[in-house]
Amino acid sequence: MAATSFRFGLGFGLALGRGEAKNLIPETCRTCAERDPNLSYNFCVTSLQAAAESHCAADLRELGKISIKLLKHNVTSTRQHIKKLLQKKKLDPFVKACLNDCFELYSDAIPDVTKALKEYKTKHYEDANIDVSSISTASTTCEDGFNEKNGVVSPLTKRNTYTFQLSAIALSIINMQSRLASGN
Repeated sequence: MAATSFRFGLGFGLALGRGEAKNLIPETCRTCAERDPNLSYNFCVTSLQAAAESHCAADLRELGKISIKLLKHNVTSTRQHIKKLLQKKKLDPFVKACLNDCFELYSDAIPDVTKALKEYKTKHYEDANIDVSSISTASTTCEDGFNEKNGVVSPLTKRNTYTFQLSAIALSIINMQSRLASGN
């Protein structure tokens, strides 16, 4: 079994290293979705293909950098969106408290994702995994806050879902790179 997964991991890495860019995203997303039942294959493909630099990505390693950059853009954009929502005059006090919590969570996530990208680039995959995992947790914690009171609808459900999905994509690629680097 170990030899089979090693061959699969090595073969996957070599096939992607040949610059087969047209298959890189779908194959990567297929593997990601197979390994993580919470990850949407279609979201993965659509998100990665939307990044202009992904069309030039020659291998899984480059695609990993792109996935973390997409996550960074999403986290930064979501934080800005929350800031705008907090400027509204007529906010339910509970919703405002939740938004403040989310603002803090997303503010903390920005340095985490920046750190994760640096760690990924220097092949410190375990550290990158920890930082991206914390961002995934932040998105679910934010969403869960709104669910603590019946009848409250989160204004951030879509954005939190995107953050969670982008985190799952990045984590999956980080873990694939880690396995390739360790020969497993």
